Amino acid sequence: MGIFGRVADIFKANVNDTLDKAEDPEKMLKQMVIEMEESVNKATLAVANAIANEKSLERKLEKAVNESKEWENKAVQALGAGREDLAKSALEKKAISDRNQADLRPISIQANQTANKMREQLNSLKAKLEEARARQGTLIARSQAAKAQKQIAQSFSGVGSDAFSKFDKYESKIETLESQAVAFEELAGQDTKLEDEFKRLGSSATVESDLLALKAKMGMLPDNTASN
Repeated sequence: MGIFGRVADIFKANVNDTLDKAEDPEKMLKQMVIEMEESVNKATLAVANAIANEKSLERKLEKAVNESKEWENKAVQALGAGREDLAKSALEKKAISDRNQADLRPISIQANQTANKMREQLNSLKAKLEEARARQGTLIARSQAAKAQKQIAQSFSGVGSDAFSKFDKYESKIETLESQAVAFEELAGQDTKLEDEFKRLGSSATVESDLLALKAKMGMLPDNTASN
């Protein structure tokens, strides 16, 4: 998946392990958002290149179509002037343009489909980035509150004075890490079920429409006008 998998990797890959090793969760959150921003920038560049390739192929295809028409017109003109030799030469040029069209058309269609798919993926990454930015502030605030609470607890319990205070400290730390891990996993979740359902619904409607059109073309539909 390349560039488009980078943001998902940042969210999903070893989240718990990353949080466990992070001495400063706030710095880690900020760094992860920075990495996501860099990934979105790279993805944007990739999409721009795909669109440029799409437009270039469209121009080449359009040129081949126009050249084919021009050579056909020249062949007609040559025949009208009694120059069959020139007409043949013009038709040979037209055949070359037609072959170019045949070669370029499927490539152009594929480039268009690729560019459209990459646009959708980029929009999805941008939405994820905006969500991460919004959640970042909340998580940092929670981290700061947890630090303040920890300092208060330390002042009352006398950290290091007995085993119970140490036990409570590590229990609180583990709970905080678990909460942060859950938050990141929720943030990384991608619910595409509803979107897939709508895509299948649209595909089914298109198939039904195409089937009716084909039946009409083949004369397989009942003649309603006869009954009227």
